[in-house]
Amino acid sequence: MAGTLTERQQARHARVIEATIELAREGGYEAVQMRDVAAQAQVALGTLYRYFSSKDHLLVAVLADWAEQMRDRLKQRPPRAGTAAERVIDALKRATRSLEREPRLASALVTALSTLSSEDARALEEAQEIYGTVADIITTAADDGSGIEHRDEVIRTISLLWLTTLLTWVRGWQPISQTYEDLDSAVRLLIHQ
Repeated sequence: MAGTLTERQQARHARVIEATIELAREGGYEAVQMRDVAAQAQVALGTLYRYFSSKDHLLVAVLADWAEQMRDRLKQRPPRAGTAAERVIDALKRATRSLEREPRLASALVTALSTLSSEDARALEEAQEIYGTVADIITTAADDGSGIEHRDEVIRTISLLWLTTLLTWVRGWQPISQTYEDLDSAVRLLIHQ
């Protein structure tokens, strides 16, 4: 979205994203209220709703920005492990560790993604961008993924599995150590080169 905005709108958008991150860091999903975000970002509530259709849309936009930053960092410092599976595991573990360092923020972002309404078209577009970015991360880590049998299906399955394991962690259904184990096992089963 930021590419289609004027410089002034981009600055406002950045303030909104930063305010959302700060509120989520402090109190998780429940702490992010549209009125509070608008006040902290110093924008009118109507302006906030012009950019974001809902709280979930706002949090998903933050997650999309985070995923893009992670993809860019991984392109700058790509995984160097031996096999495609090991490189994908390394990339996903690095991404997971960055979320693990901010548990309340991670919980807010993953919760918003998991609770999106199918009627929130703008938020769903943002979610599709996240899935695409995660697929890019996996493809890049696998060195373009061209040697993976059933490449598109495998990458999509790993993407969905990663997001599901994050959800089980942020909801407290399993410890983060189990998330890492599940990722390792699943990737090795799916990418067996």
